[in-house]
Amino acid sequence: MARIDPRGKVNRALLFGVPDYDFTRPEHPFGVSGDLPAVEHNLDGLRQALRAGGVFTEEGITVTRPRTVDEFDRYLDAAVEAAEGLLLLYFSGHGAVPSTGDELWLLMRRATIVPGTESVFRGAVPWKSVLTVLSGARAERVVVILDCCYAGNASAAWDVLGSAGRQRISLLMSVQANNRVDAGDGDTPTPFTAELVRLLRDGEIGFDELADRLRAHMSAHHTTLREPPEPWEPQSRSATSGSDVLLAAPPARPPGTPPPSLLAEPYGNGNGNGGRRPPAQPARARGGSRAAARRPGGRGRLLPLTGRRGLAAVIGVPAAIAGLIATGLAVLDGWGGAPCKPPLELRLLTDPDLEPTLRKAAQAYLTSSANRTGGGCRRSGITVYSAGAAATVTAFSRQSDPWQRPTGDETNPQRDIGPQPDIWIPASFASADRARLSSPERTYVTLEADPEPFAYSPVVLAVPQDLAEPATARVASLAALTEAVRKREARAELRRTDPENTDAGLLATIGLYGAGPGERDPASAERGVAQPGPPSRTGTELLCTLPDDDAVDERTSALVPEFLLKTAVGCDSATRTGRTAEYPVDVPGLSPTFVRVRWQGADRDKEARDSAVAGFRTWLTGKGATAAGSGAPGGLAVFGQDGFRSGSGGHRPLGGGDFGALADPGQLPGPAFPSAMTDALKRYREANGPGRVLFLLDSSGSMGGLWEGPGGAPGIITQSLAGLGPQDEYGVWGVASEPGGSRPYGEVLGFGKHQREEAQRTITASAQVKDLEADPYRALAAALDHMAQRGTDDHRPQLIVYITDDEDNNRLTEGGRLGDLLASARTRRIPVVMASLDSGGCDKGKPDAAVSEASGGRCLDTKGDLVARLRDEVARTGTGGEG
Repeated sequence: MARIDPRGKVNRALLFGVPDYDFTRPEHPFGVSGDLPAVEHNLDGLRQALRAGGVFTEEGITVTRPRTVDEFDRYLDAAVEAAEGLLLLYFSGHGAVPSTGDELWLLMRRATIVPGTESVFRGAVPWKSVLTVLSGARAERVVVILDCCYAGNASAAWDVLGSAGRQRISLLMSVQANNRVDAGDGDTPTPFTAELVRLLRDGEIGFDELADRLRAHMSAHHTTLREPPEPWEPQSRSATSGSDVLLAAPPARPPGTPPPSLLAEPYGNGNGNGGRRPPAQPARARGGSRAAARRPGGRGRLLPLTGRRGLAAVIGVPAAIAGLIATGLAVLDGWGGAPCKPPLELRLLTDPDLEPTLRKAAQAYLTSSANRTGGGCRRSGITVYSAGAAATVTAFSRQSDPWQRPTGDETNPQRDIGPQPDIWIPASFASADRARLSSPERTYVTLEADPEPFAYSPVVLAVPQDLAEPATARVASLAALTEAVRKREARAELRRTDPENTDAGLLATIGLYGAGPGERDPASAERGVAQPGPPSRTGTELLCTLPDDDAVDERTSALVPEFLLKTAVGCDSATRTGRTAEYPVDVPGLSPTFVRVRWQGADRDKEARDSAVAGFRTWLTGKGATAAGSGAPGGLAVFGQDGFRSGSGGHRPLGGGDFGALADPGQLPGPAFPSAMTDALKRYREANGPGRVLFLLDSSGSMGGLWEGPGGAPGIITQSLAGLGPQDEYGVWGVASEPGGSRPYGEVLGFGKHQREEAQRTITASAQVKDLEADPYRALAAALDHMAQRGTDDHRPQLIVYITDDEDNNRLTEGGRLGDLLASARTRRIPVVMASLDSGGCDKGKPDAAVSEASGGRCLDTKGDLVARLRDEVARTGTGGEG
């Protein structure tokens, strides 16, 4: 695997530690369980290891012991702003999980517990907000290391992070979710950080190797504070870019020489902590001796904190469990009550258009009585995430094996879709049938769909109010409705979302192409919804980007689900034209359906998981208790608030409100047939015939560190071939040449039709770095000429992709070269995707951005998910893919 070496760049390590707390029990009934003197040893040992590791300078390491959330935020913002290469964030202290969800909170020095509320903690930082800030960092890579109880709960927020964030952020968690850990005896670092420091001092190491070695060591030598104890298994999430990152490369030491002592130097470096401080004294804890604070048995059991209203908070208590808590605020072992067990976590995968509403529903369920035991404990938690609709169908139908056990880099649903779900809620009833394997291949997943959808939303034509028909004429065929709009505005435009990404976009495509006598040629239909750049990925994105241009906004209609006219208003301040729903009778509607997902071999907690899924299903689909203030029960109340209709009968509205929709438009279209969706997707992919793609691969000497593995330049190309089929034509040039050579490239893969697997093998075997420079000007000029000659007799889609580290861009900009190239690109109108392996390659004013804009292409760099976005660009040109 390729490894990024950040040495010599502007790197920052921000080490947060909270060894002392101002409010501890039993002196303060709402305080935390006690101080953590081992944290002081953690900070000092890790600072020394990083300083000796060669990646961070003394000035680049900040150690701080934040008293408040504001102080934490100030240091975080400063590090995010300063780091350009690697940003490393470490936290050690109390971690906590509230009763109403599984989100991790990091407790600052002045933290307290607020009983009887859902938020539970004051003076604590929600991990989700930290992750959001880190997603906006300028750094090429971000590494987070958490050493606290419940650290594994941090993975849920990472799993649903946007692809751009997951592409750059790696996360190392000291323990699995819903587990506490031993913090040691106060005289030494915590067990996890002690091993972390040893590995960083032991030799050159990257993130992935560090995570693997920590996991192996900790699981073999330590157990968590659970009854009965479990192996202590640190968790990790590696950045999805496919490349590792170097964390330390200390100078080699003679064989047999032991590593330096972890405590070889005085405490503190005066950087962010108010000056040097002596080692913490472990003999006394705040509020009493540590010996007195320990309960019999020595390990310290979990003390769930139950509020007066029955809401519980679970605090991470490493090492010592201290304190008697005010009567009514705690249920302790041996005090006549049983503690709440960590709830079972369910994973729910859905369509991108449905994700916001299902997040609201899941949150409502977590705090409802339907998710409580008789003792007030929570039965389950729910993680909601989404993925592209077509890719999800393909993953279920043909990729269930690699979804469980990824075997390569090209097909990895765990990376591209997300973790294996317990529940799937597609936006169309037909998608569940499409996702079932129809061939004799072996499958590792079973899909059990409800017999009917639980909600409904028609796909409507959202028309600017000034162009809308009277209420009595808003129900007709799509062709009739769009023709009526054109009579009012000759320049009227129509937009639709990406059919690959949402079921709504694919259902709209069924209507655009028509059926029977009204069937349209897909190519002409696609020209009717063409727009600058690629189609919007969701209905919300489409509605919120239309107003960017007043004139376009006032004449453009959008095919979107009806409910988005109520919920897609987060961009209100920018919206200048209101829209009214018109109802095409030939466009199938959204029909969200509950699907239970079962995985082969995943039956260790089958009964408990079945019970948890059944409880949520009953509540969500309309059989639970009536929600306050709504005539709809349970989860249907949430769907009603968001503008959905009932899933059966006359599709009556589940909620009220005037948002441009008709309460009773008459008979609405039913769900699509699976065959219609499959056919429409195939016709969409083939609408303009086979495509042509020419890849330019910078193979100059500077690319040596960006070459190996799936995240290396050749690997990025082989992964993008998934969007090309056997009828598409493509080739690869290696861009590096002798000064004054006859041509600025060498052929890696001949241009023509290929079988994908054979092409991938050829690229892997033939692509080589050369000790030469690249000339991007001559290479791009030659590529534009080459593709223009091939496209003279047809209108097939074409694309040029240039993958480079931008090291030789001086040869692109010298003299008047860049201006000449931009003029040629504007004339040829062959889209050029500039894929820069430099995080700032697409910044405004950079050559890559200028070339892509002039050609009508896209500029991609490592600030976003370059690999995934490039696959999308190539797929829009080619005819490959399944689903």
